Amino acid sequence: MKNKEGMEFNMKNSSILSAIIGGTFFAVPYLGLSVGILPSLAIGAVAFGAGELVFYSKEKKDEISINKDFKDVLLEAKTNNKKILSMIPKIEDNELKNWIKEINETISKIIDTIERKPEKYRDIEKFFDYYVPVTLNILDKYDEIENQGLNSEDSKKFMIQTKKMIEKINIAFKNQLSNLYQSDIINLDAEMKVFDNMLKSDGYDTNSDFNIQNKQ
Repeated sequence: MKNKEGMEFNMKNSSILSAIIGGTFFAVPYLGLSVGILPSLAIGAVAFGAGELVFYSKEKKDEISINKDFKDVLLEAKTNNKKILSMIPKIEDNELKNWIKEINETISKIIDTIERKPEKYRDIEKFFDYYVPVTLNILDKYDEIENQGLNSEDSKKFMIQTKKMIEKINIAFKNQLSNLYQSDIINLDAEMKVFDNMLKSDGYDTNSDFNIQNKQ
């Protein structure tokens, strides 16, 4: 998603381009065609206004498109996560059931975080585009093979490998959630250290209990 700073930067660029267009449409009639200054100024002003309108419209369309894509991604992620949750009753292995439950809960937390902090979306775009749907596909295949009751060496190997993969996915998704808050943790830690130093410099010893004494 575009952040506020990026949108402001694009708006400034649009104004600069519009000004260049307006200046060109003023200079050509006035300097090149000997048209009077007032008519030339009017032509330049119209050109500037037209440029602003064109660039502004394009910016708004891009913004609408991006917002729509972002909402669609979250909606698809929620749908896939519900499907992942629905796999739990279908799976026979209890350990695998627990991992799937944890995966579902982690995905829900990540979606909630991105909804509240959409500026973090680009940091984990691959998580929504690839990791979640592939996880669902792996679980679907596992359930399909499990229901067939196959006893071949290949099927047994597949079941073991898939279970190990689900365990890895569970750990990876938890790390993904932790990474989302890594910068927040670092910033808050730095802020608390500064605040603690300010308290000390103002005469408050944060390492000791506050004692209230009656003054005579």
